[in-house]
Amino acid sequence: MRLGVIGLQAALIAWAATSGHAGAIDWIYQKLVDPAPFSAGRIPQLGTALIVLGLLTTIAAALVTHSATPAGLAGAIVAFAIAAHVPTASLTFSVFTAVAELMVAIAVLQDTFRMAFRDELTALPSRRALNERLAALGRRYAIAMLDVDHFKKFNDTYGHDLGDQVLKMVAAHIAAVGGGGKAFRYGGEEFTILFPGNSAAEAIPHLRALREEIESYRLALRGSDRPKKARGNKRQRGGWRGLDAVSVTVSIGVAERNERLATPQAVIEAADRALYRAKEQGRNRVVR
Repeated sequence: MRLGVIGLQAALIAWAATSGHAGAIDWIYQKLVDPAPFSAGRIPQLGTALIVLGLLTTIAAALVTHSATPAGLAGAIVAFAIAAHVPTASLTFSVFTAVAELMVAIAVLQDTFRMAFRDELTALPSRRALNERLAALGRRYAIAMLDVDHFKKFNDTYGHDLGDQVLKMVAAHIAAVGGGGKAFRYGGEEFTILFPGNSAAEAIPHLRALREEIESYRLALRGSDRPKKARGNKRQRGGWRGLDAVSVTVSIGVAERNERLATPQAVIEAADRALYRAKEQGRNRVVR
């Protein structure tokens, strides 16, 4: 669809530029306001209005989506507007058109990097980002593997929408873990936390605090028959089958690099085995 819009724009420009369509050019250059603001400029009033509209639209899109591409487009619009007010043969025109192109290119690269290295649901760095970070670890570090307990059963009971909210909540807590921990989404309901420069013993107190925070967090529920807005001044009640909120627990396994576990992959596998032991021992615990 986007390519179709671009193609339509090119076709309209070609149509207006061909001979026999002087009326279209006159319409484009007609005065919308008299006396005309920016009358000394080279851009017709209609073009100036469209530039302002495009600038406001891209700024709003950047604020709403937190994406680099609309922000880059906004900067490119400003650079193009400046370039359009100078002769096309001048160095200033070339510089500002190049700046506009560069802004768009950098913004697209930033968004491409974000999509490749950041998980869309939780906003945590993705497994690809984890693999990049593992290659840069030093000789002393600990790695924790975290899993949401009974998550499949939770999804089957409450639905995937609430399951996604749980993953976001857990990710928000993991992202704020102490001890210099760096959080990543490993896949599904499983997360990884790196502790560069720390031993497992140094990481465990922070992991225990994290486990307790997640366990104590209450996630509000909304029943399928509950209206989205309260009626009058009545307080809304009722969640899922009489529940107003639910909570989840997590199991965590942690391991550290040593002579036997000399590579990051070996440490991850050891932490995964510790996670399995935590589940065998009843879940909702930290096991080394």
